[in-house]
Amino acid sequence: MSQQILGARRPTVPVPPNAAAARASKAIAPAAHTPALEEDGSKDRQFVTALARGLDILRAFHAGDGMLGNQEIAARTGLPKPTVARLTHTLTELGYLIYMRRFRKYELGPSVLALGYASLANMDVRHVARGPMQQMAQALNCSVALGGRDRHSMIWLESHRGPSAVGVTFDVGSRMPIASTAMGRAYLAVLPEPEKSRLLDSIRRRWRDDWTKTKAGIDKAEKEIAERGFCLSWADWVPELCGVGAPLRSPDGETFFGFGVSAPIYQVSRERLEQEWGPRLVRLAREVRNGLAGRASTPNGHRPAGRS
Repeated sequence: MSQQILGARRPTVPVPPNAAAARASKAIAPAAHTPALEEDGSKDRQFVTALARGLDILRAFHAGDGMLGNQEIAARTGLPKPTVARLTHTLTELGYLIYMRRFRKYELGPSVLALGYASLANMDVRHVARGPMQQMAQALNCSVALGGRDRHSMIWLESHRGPSAVGVTFDVGSRMPIASTAMGRAYLAVLPEPEKSRLLDSIRRRWRDDWTKTKAGIDKAEKEIAERGFCLSWADWVPELCGVGAPLRSPDGETFFGFGVSAPIYQVSRERLEQEWGPRLVRLAREVRNGLAGRASTPNGHRPAGRS
């Protein structure tokens, strides 16, 4: 569970056996890790570089990786190996990493798990969204997910599947690209400035070769969100998958999430996505937002934790 919360999870995409399956497998591979210093910069006088590097070490671990050595961590983070060695030693002393002497490698420790569970347990949005998401998954026999942003990715915070739904196998902690998925584009559509411009600029630098196509998809989704509240993705990320996405803004306007519904393109028509799944996802997002507003108005209400 700890690795799923912090690392990239490779979801399973059942598709008809053909050459396209190989393309899907490549598309769902975790993207290269982006160090905090590259995205956030170090010009901020309050930015603590040592802390950022330590967190980059933890983020280097992906679900399914198993153990990593200092050399592998250095390659993933772009940090010098001596720096990595000092940081992994410190994180081991604090319980965030476990050193496996036999293999001279590290794995995530219990302290990471405690942080992940504490974060999930304190997210009101998960508790409010769970019932409506279950109902939609059952009614449409589809996969429904709620995600929050982590840099260039959307991380799954809650997910539900219909009784015989096929498609992406969602797990809490699964990570998928923000710029090419319906959920991620829906999130981007409502992200305020100047954060949105900074994020798009970071995405542009990272996906320079595909930026024209990527930006066109983002712009199209933003227009769709403005017109009807949801955006459509048809084989934009994985050739075998389609889906719709809708944004969720917390009642206080400070926190943003994305909802996504997906299925193989051979299972659902574009017309059904636009006329049934999309409008229903918009209603789900509205119901969850109203539920969060109700909880916030109670004496013991909690803020819907997430990344703003």
